[in-house]
Amino acid sequence: MITGRFAPSPTGPLHLGSLVAAVGSWLYARAAGGRWLVRIEDLDTPRVVPGSAEEILAALQRYGLEWDGEVVWQSRRTRLYERALESLRARDLVFDCACSRADLQRAASAPLGAEPVYPGTCRDGLPPGRAARAIRFRAPDESIAFDDLVAGRVEENIAESTGDFVVRRADGLFAYQLAVVVDDAEQGVTQVVRGADLLTSTPRQIALQRALGFPAPRYAHLPLVLAPDGTKLGKRDGALPLPALDDARVRETLALALRRLGLDVAPSEPRRMLDEATILFGSR
Repeated sequence: MITGRFAPSPTGPLHLGSLVAAVGSWLYARAAGGRWLVRIEDLDTPRVVPGSAEEILAALQRYGLEWDGEVVWQSRRTRLYERALESLRARDLVFDCACSRADLQRAASAPLGAEPVYPGTCRDGLPPGRAARAIRFRAPDESIAFDDLVAGRVEENIAESTGDFVVRRADGLFAYQLAVVVDDAEQGVTQVVRGADLLTSTPRQIALQRALGFPAPRYAHLPLVLAPDGTKLGKRDGALPLPALDDARVRETLALALRRLGLDVAPSEPRRMLDEATILFGSR
């Protein structure tokens, strides 16, 4: 059975872009007769906005996006990530790193704001007099390829494009890449539908899945909803001239989200709209 999921970060209320991702993942799962799970990705505690997780869950209910089982909270699952990290450490697939972001920018001569390729500074041991900060995964020097349901064939050698990447941050928090891989495997997720901004994360996640012996789900990366200036829409953009996801506009904004997914459904009760959209989506 197909098992999909929606995994928002509680850094603010649901916005149109995240609604499109939620509806898209719901449709992919439901049209196949599958399960749809909700996971709150609240590991990055400095960015969590109090109350936003509850707002997101309430918004999903307003839109008729019912989930299966209990909501999972990443912050309550750290022991799972500890065990995964221990498994990688036992096979020398991770190493301690003393490098700061500024160190990496200087070493790679990367433009300000660009993510530098890790130069391997600590791969064979910490430099003398330096203390460990983060933990990095040893990126395999091989092409990782997958067929995205939207983007098509994607191939990347992460050793060349990003290098060894962080799985536990300098502040002690587990990195997104490790946590999401462990969660998807533990929850039995077989299909990941999310925004195209996460397409570049997928090869790193597949590398971790292989290292941990986890199956890889199928992926579908949906086009992003952009702000009027062409930038990615974020939770902080509630004041932009785009429809707000308030109680009075549920039908209007659900119809807009469905149109973004290529489905023309007239505004009505949310459940009726989703039922119609599921039929249309399944017939494509």
